[in-house]
Amino acid sequence: MELTAFGSPHAASVAGWARSAEETRRWCSRDEVTPEVVAGWSAAPDVVAYVAVVDGEPVAYGELWLDDEEAEVELARLIVAPAYRGRGLGRELVGRLTAAALRHHPAVFMRVHPDNEPALRCYAGAGFVPVPAEQAAEWNAGQPVPYVWLRHAASV
Repeated sequence: MELTAFGSPHAASVAGWARSAEETRRWCSRDEVTPEVVAGWSAAPDVVAYVAVVDGEPVAYGELWLDDEEAEVELARLIVAPAYRGRGLGRELVGRLTAAALRHHPAVFMRVHPDNEPALRCYAGAGFVPVPAEQAAEWNAGQPVPYVWLRHAASV
């Protein structure tokens, strides 16, 4: 698997990977995602988007949300193409994104929809642990769901 910069030609593939409205909500807190929405995400300030490629085919997507003021990075909107799930690519994607994030800042976090059990297992296997309950409660204020907030164990 090779992690490369996301480009708008990948947007249609990525937009089609969530197989239901429920899965889309767990992925990105939306009911529907179009290629235009995915392309717009990577254009946002302080967002660095990546696509993972195997044999020239895009198989996974993820973003780094850079927060220079807080000296931290949030991994966001991670998804693996349905045909490639269950092969360890999610964990590899998380590992590569975490390495990229740590080149920016020493603290790496992520939030996960509370009923996304496969993602929670993947992220735990990649070295992420829950943040303290008080911190999670503070960060969940105003959020659409009470996310499970995680930090990479090797980060500050």
